[in-house]
Amino acid sequence: MGPTSLAQKLPEAFYTRPDVVTIARELLGKHLCTRFDGVLTRGLVVETEAYSGTRDAACHAHLGRRTKRTEIMYHQGGVAYVYLIYGIYSLFNVVTNAEGTADAVLIRAIEPLEGIEEMRLRRNLAKIEPRLTAGPGLLTQALGISTQHTGASLTGSEIWFEDRGLEVPEQDILEGPRVGVAYAGADALLPWRFRLKGSRWVSKANPKYQV
Repeated sequence: MGPTSLAQKLPEAFYTRPDVVTIARELLGKHLCTRFDGVLTRGLVVETEAYSGTRDAACHAHLGRRTKRTEIMYHQGGVAYVYLIYGIYSLFNVVTNAEGTADAVLIRAIEPLEGIEEMRLRRNLAKIEPRLTAGPGLLTQALGISTQHTGASLTGSEIWFEDRGLEVPEQDILEGPRVGVAYAGADALLPWRFRLKGSRWVSKANPKYQV
């Protein structure tokens, strides 16, 4: 089933706000949901990273760079930006801010909550373990998200976020530098990676576990 009276789908106004770092923090504790071919999967967001096109050398759209891949980042907030790494893994990002700004939040890890058996089959795992969704390229496989979904509305019926009333206390949010962006110089040190304290579903920071 989709959103209920206890589950409010995040509106477009959530994504169009100007501060991508705030949005990245506030996505912790929200539920990321997908429904493809009638199959619902859902997980609690436990790790995010913020990227800002105008001031962040780690962002794909830094200094106004526009390519066929990154063009969707300049869309008004509230759509998906999904790109491929290593020719295998799709990474799911939430486009934020106003049209033309190219800000986005990478969803790095979720705790699986619904449709878990379907997630396991999609990931080809024998059991339920953190490798199911504890990484940006792993959670997309589990949820059925691929590059064909870049540009998809996050207020539609295929991919959306829900607020189910979980308030994450500030002391339960860990912040630190993002993973795999050493090329960004000083910007690599920005504390724009946010994690839910104590979650076993947070990804490993070691580069070999980035996916």
